[in-house]
Amino acid sequence: MSFFKKLKDKINTQTEQVSDKFKDGMEKTRSSFTSKVNDLVAKYRKVDEEFFEELEEILISADVGVETVMELIEELEMEVKRRNIQDSEQVKEVISEKLVEIYYGDDDESIEKLQLNEDGLSVILVVGVNGVGKTTSIGKLANQLKQEGKSVLLAAGDTFRAGAIDQLQVWGERAGVDVIKHSEGSDPAAVIYDGIQAAKSRGVDVLLCDTAGRLQNKVNLMNELAKVKKVISREVEGAPHETLLVLDGTTGQNALSQAKTFKEATDVSGIVLTKLDGTARGGIVLAIRNEMGIPVKYVGLGEQVTDLQPFDAHQFVYGLFGDIIDQQSSNQED
Repeated sequence: MSFFKKLKDKINTQTEQVSDKFKDGMEKTRSSFTSKVNDLVAKYRKVDEEFFEELEEILISADVGVETVMELIEELEMEVKRRNIQDSEQVKEVISEKLVEIYYGDDDESIEKLQLNEDGLSVILVVGVNGVGKTTSIGKLANQLKQEGKSVLLAAGDTFRAGAIDQLQVWGERAGVDVIKHSEGSDPAAVIYDGIQAAKSRGVDVLLCDTAGRLQNKVNLMNELAKVKKVISREVEGAPHETLLVLDGTTGQNALSQAKTFKEATDVSGIVLTKLDGTARGGIVLAIRNEMGIPVKYVGLGEQVTDLQPFDAHQFVYGLFGDIIDQQSSNQED
């Protein structure tokens, strides 16, 4: 069975709504990436060294990341040789297959799932620089968890940015969840501590903790996060259960450097990639996963409260190659 057929079958077991969200949300990346790959295939009927050189440039322009692109091209060359592929049209399928393989590596699909404590309070720490959509992502995640039947509480730990507490309060009201807050300029660790005590006394399932996005310098940021984390791990065994780093998908390689900074500061366990619908650089998903070893847990595919989607590498590849896959499926059915 072809990989495209397997991918289509796998996606068909999930909801059509999710597939449409990924396909619509990744339209900018897909139209840029797919049209370039189609042009390349039309230009080179035969797979040779020049074909791979141009493919390398296309992948780099989609922000897949130089390190990941080199690895991917090497794998593709080996696979093309192994399967004795002569026709460049067939390479599209091998590319999609290798993208999924590179994303998962030695891990299985459970890496994409949110790790929650099934026997009590789950604490999720949310980090990221200002302007990436951190507060918005917390609000959308709170809404999603609530829809799943979980009780949720928010802790307004970003006490440094003017308006951050009010912004979180607005999202709390939208999602129908309470916010634990202190006044602006308060000690973030004290806010998080109060949030944990409130969550425990109310028997809440999930506490989402906002944090400061930018302090005076990197050292301050790291110290503040370390202090917050220490409070969380002291008050709740095994917490934080997730440390989610929010990155803006439109910033491309800059998002990768932010991921490196935050990984040094705290044990980032997952990425929330916002504004993926607003960029043609969706390949950054693969660069972050492959070069940082951090899985993407959620992606922002629109402005609506329901547009924060749990990440799925198969849906992501479908988002990239959807037009080609659908075309091939309809040809096979005719």
